[in-house]
Amino acid sequence: MSHATATDPQRGLEAILRRSPVMPVVVIDDAAQAVPLARALLAGGIRSIEITLRTPAALDAIRAVRAAVPEMATGAGTVLGGADLEAAARAGAHFAVSPGSTPALLAAAAAQDLPWLPGAASASEVMTLREAGYRWLKFFPATAAGGSALLQSLHGPLPDVRFCPTGGISLASAPDWLALPNVVCVGGSWLTPGDRLHAADWGAIETLARQAVRLRAS
Repeated sequence: MSHATATDPQRGLEAILRRSPVMPVVVIDDAAQAVPLARALLAGGIRSIEITLRTPAALDAIRAVRAAVPEMATGAGTVLGGADLEAAARAGAHFAVSPGSTPALLAAAAAQDLPWLPGAASASEVMTLREAGYRWLKFFPATAAGGSALLQSLHGPLPDVRFCPTGGISLASAPDWLALPNVVCVGGSWLTPGDRLHAADWGAIETLARQAVRLRAS
């Protein structure tokens, strides 16, 4: 799986984003859950995952999935600074995802050999990232920032930018987002609900993954 270079911090990212119509956005409290969770998602047809750096278990979870489920494209989410990028790379993440961007984070990403998906929520933020060479962005928080209508309106003036909208998207609303010409996939937490994780109900999560995969053909 390709990594980025100092001259192209998004090399290989398009292929990762196109692996599944929905990228699960997961908060893991217990690293022991990570491998069975990844296997359940993979059995349901989901081939990428964003494990958010919101808990002490996140980096261990990324390491575990990389070692035990190499078929899964494993990303580190909620990357807020250069230290997070470095930690994600050391843990073996295939890619990193941020809710937004800062000058310091842009500089860190340019120097780091890790494909990075930065977040944007406005035309100005998209234009700033585009000038820096980024064409694959996270649209966050998708629903609160203006919904699919806003993202659709950005396609006219910025037709070469593609998005993974994340935030407030559900199984019911995902088709509206996936129908947009500038959306490559969506991020969703509904595939890995906390109660199913805590119950280790991997069968239920596999079923949710299968439902999500069918969105590609709907």
